Amino acid sequence: MSSGRLRFSPLQRLLHWLMAVCIIGLLFAGVGMVSTIAPRYLTIIAIHKTLGITILVLSLIRLALRVRFGAPELPPGLPRPMKLAAELSHYALYGLMIGMPILGWAMLSAAAYPVVLYGGIWLPPILPQSDFLHSMLWDAHFYLGFAFFALVLTHAAAAFFHALVLRDNVFPSMAPLPLADEVGRPNVAPAE
Repeated sequence: MSSGRLRFSPLQRLLHWLMAVCIIGLLFAGVGMVSTIAPRYLTIIAIHKTLGITILVLSLIRLALRVRFGAPELPPGLPRPMKLAAELSHYALYGLMIGMPILGWAMLSAAAYPVVLYGGIWLPPILPQSDFLHSMLWDAHFYLGFAFFALVLTHAAAAFFHALVLRDNVFPSMAPLPLADEVGRPNVAPAE
């Protein structure tokens, strides 16, 4: 759904940038988990689980806001393949932001590991104990983590491309604050 606005709503922008920080932290915690056996391993796991569930909740809120408020139109001169890539990458991002935490939760449930978040919050298991399921879900979570990381890098590269090369309205639509040349401009696209 698109709207006649030039920018996402302030709440949509806030959630986007908050989630960006959470996702970067989550990805680094994930790398830290698989590359250390140090005493801080359990702390890193707790951070990873907490960030994952936080991202799941924020993603569902963002998705509801996206359905409710829509998104600004992409620039009319943008080639069709770039518009399609933007649309498909957003579907993939939402799929991974929602799917990866559920996959991790299911993986831990299948291993009969408790899912305890920071603050002592316990989540109930969502699958019965199964070594086969745990192994399958672990592999899926591990390899999709690399896909998620690649997609996040591609998303950031596309944002920089729009901001620095094309200089169109795509980056300013999600910028946390109005850019200098936008101050005083209304948030609604002019009627044609």
